Amino acid sequence: MVIGGGIAGLATAGLLARDGHDVTLLERGEHLGGRAGRHAVDGFTFDTGPSWYLMPEVMDHWFRLMGTSADEQLDLVKLTPAYRTWFEGYGDPVDVRTGRADAEALFESMDPGSGQQLRAYLASAELTYSLAKKHFLYDDFRTLLGLLHPTVLRHGVTMARLLATNLDAFIARRFRDPRQRQLLGYPAVFLGTTPFKAPAMYHLMSHLDLADGVLYPRGGFAALVDAMEANARAAGVTIITGATVKRITTRDGSHRRTVVDTVEYTDADGVGQVVQASQVVAATDLHHVETTLLPPGRQTHPERVWRRRDPGPSAVLVCLGVRGNLDELVHHNLLFTADWRENFGRIDAGEDLDARTSIYVCKPSETDAGVAPAGHENLFILVPSPAVEAWGGGGDDGTGAPMVEQVADAAIDQLADWAGIPDLRERIVVRRSYGPGDFVENFNAWKGSALGAAHTLRQSAFLRPGIRSAKVGGLFYAGSSVRPGIGVPMCMISAELVLKAIRGQSFRGALPVPGPQVAQAQAEPAARTA
Repeated sequence: MVIGGGIAGLATAGLLARDGHDVTLLERGEHLGGRAGRHAVDGFTFDTGPSWYLMPEVMDHWFRLMGTSADEQLDLVKLTPAYRTWFEGYGDPVDVRTGRADAEALFESMDPGSGQQLRAYLASAELTYSLAKKHFLYDDFRTLLGLLHPTVLRHGVTMARLLATNLDAFIARRFRDPRQRQLLGYPAVFLGTTPFKAPAMYHLMSHLDLADGVLYPRGGFAALVDAMEANARAAGVTIITGATVKRITTRDGSHRRTVVDTVEYTDADGVGQVVQASQVVAATDLHHVETTLLPPGRQTHPERVWRRRDPGPSAVLVCLGVRGNLDELVHHNLLFTADWRENFGRIDAGEDLDARTSIYVCKPSETDAGVAPAGHENLFILVPSPAVEAWGGGGDDGTGAPMVEQVADAAIDQLADWAGIPDLRERIVVRRSYGPGDFVENFNAWKGSALGAAHTLRQSAFLRPGIRSAKVGGLFYAGSSVRPGIGVPMCMISAELVLKAIRGQSFRGALPVPGPQVAQAQAEPAARTA
């Protein structure tokens, strides 16, 4: 039994079914995808969650484990430029193009002599990323023996320094220009934190966007979700939407150990259902699972431990359908305020945002004509915000909670001003907002967190909650709340960690892609229930 039909739930269900398990997936919403949501209205189709397609090899690896490939399932486009940036006080925007040579040239133009420093920075980022993939991301850290691997030990001093330093300080020692610091520091937001709290180890993110590049799946992340759903169903997964899980029950198993027994849920018609399961994968918010679905004596992570944890930021999201072309924008756009530290400080402290704040704007209609009617543009604005549930949720045409709409209005006006689109507000024909309250209501997100628990030092690698319950046998966790962490690729890796745990495998690294004969054997379901 898999609870939650987001990326992690779909990935886990598909792999387990492919491995021969009888799998049922329960999803509360009408659509699958979880935070990778969608909103369609009047010919516009909006992604309401992830929009940066990074670490493509991870997604491709999942599809290959399912017997296909990302190239077969998706129409992937490499974005050029990767993104456009506005820096407060610096005039014209700057386009960031993929590739080390272009990145070095850009940094050299900002601060002569810094191109060579960036070369060393990106080499370090690539090495750290390689070490992470081989020795950390695919390890559930049930034991810490992986840390004794010769390669890890050889780089131990460097890794220790990267963990002991925050990302902003690491960058500041190498680059003087504030624009460069922002370009290298903003990926911390992808990790649900800030450059002032993320360990410098996460400078590896710059390898992904500056060297590897940014892709886009035509149809948006909804296309990725649909492809994953199709593969999961083909593998034999039974998917039930409109299913609100109420409780996970347990029983006494052998050797005096408590094990999972049933999952109780209410179906789309409001009728209570009880399903027995020998194994349960909770691929939804860990706080909700532990403090609501499990009884107190069976909670590995009871309420008291959450007081010491960092939920990371929430967000105000704004989906806009706009009449006419917006040539001032490219597919991905970043607007950085000069008060970088104060901006993040307000978010951390739960304070109201300034009228001008750092925001992200996606214009997928730049690349994908299918997401907007002819003669219109599709915009998605994300404003990192405090994780304050009391801000409330959004709504259509400015009808959301006052604080959410205030932030949305300010973001629209800021974009119009900075990008030189004075009539932007008058050209809006569709508007839909979302706020912290929506993350709570739709995803049971702890404190309205937009992405999941922040990747601070205390919530990274083996210090992050694991994928197994310590109190209930047969209960596993997947998704952004647990190892390896936040983001679509991380959620897909968590699915592999669960599969290895259920198989009883302890090796570190990605699962090998089976050959044709193995794949055929796995396609014949066995009498196991998950």
